[in-house]
Amino acid sequence: MRRLRLRNFMPISLYGRAALILILPVVTLLVVVSVGFVQRYFEDVTQQLTGGLRLEIRHLAAQVNSAPDPAAARAAARGVAGPLELQATLAAAPPEDGLEDRRAFYDFSGRVIISMLREALPGLRAVDLVTHDRRVVAYLDTDHGLLRVEAPRTRASARNPHQLLVLMISVGLVMILVAYVFLRNQLRPIKKLAEAAEAFGKGRPKSYRPRGAREVRAAGRAFLDMRARIERQIEQRTLLLSGVSHDLRTPLTRLKLGLSMLEPSADTAALKRDVADMEGLIDAFLNFVREDMRDEAEPTDAAAMMRRLVERARQDGTDVTLAEAQTGPPAMLRAGLLARGVDNLLSNAGRYAGRAELRLEQTAEQLVVTVEDDGPGIPPDRREAALRPFVRLDAARNQDTGSGMGLGLTIAADAARSHGGRLELGESARLGGLRVDIVIPL
Repeated sequence: MRRLRLRNFMPISLYGRAALILILPVVTLLVVVSVGFVQRYFEDVTQQLTGGLRLEIRHLAAQVNSAPDPAAARAAARGVAGPLELQATLAAAPPEDGLEDRRAFYDFSGRVIISMLREALPGLRAVDLVTHDRRVVAYLDTDHGLLRVEAPRTRASARNPHQLLVLMISVGLVMILVAYVFLRNQLRPIKKLAEAAEAFGKGRPKSYRPRGAREVRAAGRAFLDMRARIERQIEQRTLLLSGVSHDLRTPLTRLKLGLSMLEPSADTAALKRDVADMEGLIDAFLNFVREDMRDEAEPTDAAAMMRRLVERARQDGTDVTLAEAQTGPPAMLRAGLLARGVDNLLSNAGRYAGRAELRLEQTAEQLVVTVEDDGPGIPPDRREAALRPFVRLDAARNQDTGSGMGLGLTIAADAARSHGGRLELGESARLGGLRVDIVIPL
């Protein structure tokens, strides 16, 4: 059974976690104040005020009961109620609509008022807190009829805490909004830095200028320095390899020229093959290490690219079919790099297998290029080694069918990584051989 952990319920994005850190204390404060202050404080105040009011009502009822007749009782009620700031009337019969305790469902202090009045007034018939707004109306049975006593609500309880709650919630929302705007301005530089790093990882350099707090600016400057060093190293490597290529091709050309002037023999034929192998090795090495910085990401029709690569592979003698090519909007791709990687996969399939299939799946989130063949495949325990440069798994892939340099899968993996993606090796369920997936996020 999967254990429930707090991190499983945490927001994923930085904005979400920052908002949670911001909102949770404010909400907790509102709840604590509402329960601890509003409920207890207003309940205590209501009990104290209602206690004083019920003493006055009880005194008034006692004066009415002690009167010798109804006229004297009414006079006593008026005489006592006036100084106590109460309104008292003596009726012979109850109202036609009946008598019952009445209060609004949200009037929590009203519940306390009714409870305390009933505890100390045995003759109490009903308490009405609804009919007359902001008034407490009590009906009591006396010896001379039904006594109706009316008092201001402020005599029994403090003002309802709704105004305080509304004020607290309003101020809390305003503060959350202000804090969110401030927090958004603080998080925006971090988001920009993440976008620039992600774009650079996908081979799409994006302009970026450090902003925000001191620590964020320091991280931004470190990223710019790192990006500049990587670009400088790539440029220096390209220039170095261009010079090495020129220096190596010059003596090879002289060797080829000298061999062509010799009389044909078994020895000269072997030397010519060695020179050809050296040229192939240099070309393969340059294809692997060269990162052409001019190959920038641009809108590319991936389906059209796959059709061209399949057609070119067929012209080279590879039995390959385009199983599926989902159409979609042009994707931002480094077309040259991706084409070189897929072309190497098709070349490997033509070299080590008899038949191959290429499939393209493009969605809004990612682009997946799949190449499958019916060859011997690669054992799971050797797939990691197969992605290393100059590693040839001839024992698994039939050494007699070609003279590869061990760079096909490495170049394809490098093309995937240059787009911020990955290359996956597996077993083809359709053809039984090797399955290679290039997964590129869009």
